Amino acid sequence: MELEQELEWNEAQNIEISVDLVAAAKRQLQFLATVDRNRYLYDGPALERAIYRYNACWLPLLAQHSESQISEGPLVVPLDCEWVWHCHRLNPVQYKSDCEKLYGRILDSSNVLSSVQGTCQRQTEEIWNTLYPEEPYNFNLTRAFSEHISETLPGIEKYTQYDLVSAAERQSPFFYQVSRPHMSNDHFLEGAVARYKGFLHLIKRNKEKFIRRFCVPTYDIDLIWHAHLLHPVDYFKDLSEVLGKVLEHDDMDSDRTEGKKLDVGFSGTTKQWEETFGRRYWRAGAMYRGSAPSPLTTTPVFLSDMIGKEVVASNEFQKLIQLPQLKVVELLLEFVGVKNLPEGHKGSLFVSFCKKQADTIFKGNRNLSILSESGEKQVAFFQYIYLQLEPTGELLFQLKSHSTSNLPLKRTPKVLGSTSLFLQDFLAPVSELSVEKWLELVPSSSSVISKPIGLRVAVSFTVPSPAPHVLRMVCSQRFPKSSCFFPLPGKVRHAKSMVHVIDETGAELLSLQMRDLRKDKAKENCILSKEVIGIMASGERRTLADFVGTGWFLMDSHWSLHFRKNSGHDGHLFELSGNRMVKFFPGRKLGYEPNRCVKHRSEKDFMTAVDFSMEDPYGKEVALLDLKSGIFNVKEEWMVVPGITAAFILADVFKKGGYDGFAVNCKNMEMESLAEEANVDINAAISENGNLSGGGCGGKCGSSCGNALKLRLMNECSEAYWG
Repeated sequence: MELEQELEWNEAQNIEISVDLVAAAKRQLQFLATVDRNRYLYDGPALERAIYRYNACWLPLLAQHSESQISEGPLVVPLDCEWVWHCHRLNPVQYKSDCEKLYGRILDSSNVLSSVQGTCQRQTEEIWNTLYPEEPYNFNLTRAFSEHISETLPGIEKYTQYDLVSAAERQSPFFYQVSRPHMSNDHFLEGAVARYKGFLHLIKRNKEKFIRRFCVPTYDIDLIWHAHLLHPVDYFKDLSEVLGKVLEHDDMDSDRTEGKKLDVGFSGTTKQWEETFGRRYWRAGAMYRGSAPSPLTTTPVFLSDMIGKEVVASNEFQKLIQLPQLKVVELLLEFVGVKNLPEGHKGSLFVSFCKKQADTIFKGNRNLSILSESGEKQVAFFQYIYLQLEPTGELLFQLKSHSTSNLPLKRTPKVLGSTSLFLQDFLAPVSELSVEKWLELVPSSSSVISKPIGLRVAVSFTVPSPAPHVLRMVCSQRFPKSSCFFPLPGKVRHAKSMVHVIDETGAELLSLQMRDLRKDKAKENCILSKEVIGIMASGERRTLADFVGTGWFLMDSHWSLHFRKNSGHDGHLFELSGNRMVKFFPGRKLGYEPNRCVKHRSEKDFMTAVDFSMEDPYGKEVALLDLKSGIFNVKEEWMVVPGITAAFILADVFKKGGYDGFAVNCKNMEMESLAEEANVDINAAISENGNLSGGGCGGKCGSSCGNALKLRLMNECSEAYWG
């Protein structure tokens, strides 16, 4: 059976594709990221204007260029037209029909370059301006919102029949599903191409056996499928040779409800794939992620709106602390089968597994059924974080048997044998990202057996990527366990304290203290100010922040921290400005938005730092501060020192105001009292003795690293559908 399955897989890999799909997928990801930075193209007047330009300008220009080359080099398609063209080509049957009806042939993408490839577009722009003097080459957003497209449509001779508005709306969520770093990795994409060929092979087998099945791809396969579709002439030729016809790409269904078309199709595809190839259909990093997080704003924030002049950030402060270099991988695990069981064995089998070195999240054992024994598909999903230079770790597996009994007694399961997987075998260096093999079990007793028990294990990894840093801000002064990092109302603390910042390994990175200063001026008046002192592990002391006038300046004025009297129009409360603009929002936002698997916590316990830049004009989450425990989760290393310093200052502000997190008028999140206390009435916030005072820590930080390892057991394999 296994030999037949391997032969099927090898036959699938012999399918010939005329396109370099790895390179095409990378270009597609780059393009989709650019469109996502211009989200006005997803719907509304801007999309309607783009569709008009696509029909009135781009397709006629492309048709003329494909018939008789009108430029010395390739054409460069404008971004808005490229997005509409992208969505049109993803329906190959409709695209072919529209092209042949309007222009007599399929308009191909050969000799055309994307607008995001950094190629000079001057020649294309000159031709465009000659042919369409009333319509500028570059998209005019103001014009899109000021003119009604309905007034210009009657003048277009050729217009596609396909509903491009709906097509663009259906495709807009796709980028979120494929936007993670591992998706653009060569190793991952090469595996995706192999799986795409396997997907085509299944459809070929169904056609040969007259089986009607709606095959549903995982997202790695769908990404490669899209890359193939974007080369329509090659796609038609390749698929005609493989299947004898063009394979439709149906993205009309989005209902993931159990029993509906997508759910039934995915279950059927999974079963057929695993029976045909003897490999798991699921793949780490390729499954459905859930819906995209709620956006913070619908209006992009561009660099010119944020910073008047460029500030060169200094790496000097970042070098003061030594962060452990961490990597993270996602793992999927399933136990597929068992063989060579002891003669006469009775009882239900399952596998108990654990990490050899338990951590704060993955403690004790987890149990999974075995597919061949129970008929139930259970897949475990978890993350594994390790030091970059030491990719070590071991997963221990124990095969257990639970005998049934009519007596009301709870029996301890019998251990039949054990084995393990060493993660460094797959991660140092990265080898196969998906492995399925038989492991021999070491018997639990000294009894002689003819053949060792075999356990078939399937495991899949993502390509390692930088892991976020999870730091703890711990007070040296002891407080009751019930207290929190940000103090409760009415609890005034006059005692001095120091905040220690601890990394994932338990090492202390630095300590922070707030110092109140008095500077004599004309003897009668004095200027009161404050500064944050950082004490490094080496004992070196550095000034990390100064309060000057009415605001805080961090890291030799490379950053400034601004408090708002009222929450901003987008709901943010604080701004950290430098060579970047970081806004602090109440609650867990964007990538930190809690899902149904996360333990319920009040959103008042959290604050999210969001970076706005030319690369991320709609914002990218870079850090999460747990106001109650003092845990600081940082995704970007450049954010560590300014982020910790800002969090320490905020803690001091909350302490002086006597507020618990965002209890201040939390209905509308107004921060008037805090802003006045921080920026205006600074005298009231400074202690009388002028010495080092506490930074606002309100208790023990009992929580440990929250992202070290997560485990979720699923009764069914994670769903995955095309976008």
